[in-house]
Amino acid sequence: MNETLKRTISGAVYIALLLTSILFSTESFIILFGIFLVITIYEFSNLVDLNKIFSILFGVLLFSVIVLISHYNKQTTLYLNDLFQGNFDLETNIKQLDLVLLAVTIVIAIKCILFLFYDSVQKISISSKYLYLLGYITLPFVFIVKISFGTNDYNPKIIIGLFILIWTNDTFAYLVGKSIGKHKLFERVSPKKTIEGFLGGAVFAAFAGFLISKFYIQPNPAFSGKSILIWTIIALIVSVFGTIGDLIESKFKRIAGVKDSGSIMPGHGGILDRLDSVIFVAPIIYLFYQILYYVS
Repeated sequence: MNETLKRTISGAVYIALLLTSILFSTESFIILFGIFLVITIYEFSNLVDLNKIFSILFGVLLFSVIVLISHYNKQTTLYLNDLFQGNFDLETNIKQLDLVLLAVTIVIAIKCILFLFYDSVQKISISSKYLYLLGYITLPFVFIVKISFGTNDYNPKIIIGLFILIWTNDTFAYLVGKSIGKHKLFERVSPKKTIEGFLGGAVFAAFAGFLISKFYIQPNPAFSGKSILIWTIIALIVSVFGTIGDLIESKFKRIAGVKDSGSIMPGHGGILDRLDSVIFVAPIIYLFYQILYYVS
């Protein structure tokens, strides 16, 4: 089987699995991304030489506890109110927990960005490895789940819209870069990325954001008349931070001396290779959500 056919088949299976689980139910969506988290942690542990069993147990436990508390809070509220004799305000505590987790993730994201510029670093300290496991891998999966719930209930269109923007940005960054790309974006980490490709991806992602807001997602009444602007901004966030996420994973792979994070997807590499953009973008999109609702 030639490489192009292999990539096409594995890519089609991945997209079909992703869309089916997102559209079928809340539970299937959460379960799939829980499975993706396990595989991603396994691949990341290989890249940076961490204990796989401990890392997977830590990541899955953290993900499960936060998701269960956050999105099944009616049952949890009844239990905790009985436990604390009616003195437990779960909604307030969840919001506070979200802000703490977001702050931790953003701080580690900044550390990841600085890590890109550490040319002399060829070995990652054990403390940094676990920080990356927490804020670069595990917590972003939590925020992928959180942003799919929007302001109230689970809305599969939000997460599908986000993936459409990421796929559009990646596809047109590649096509434009291959066609007219001359100026390297970050050659020492990813020699194939170009400034022209980055700009091309951003333009087409912004156009995709316009189409999503116009024809796919009904605007929230709280932001009436601003939906196009909001989705265009989200598209630009995806273009900038998705590219940074891709570069960060490339830096980890460069230090590890490997081409792909894994081989679970023939022709594409590992799950981390497929999700490197979305896991870096998700906390930033969630932060953007919080700013929007605070302003509104």
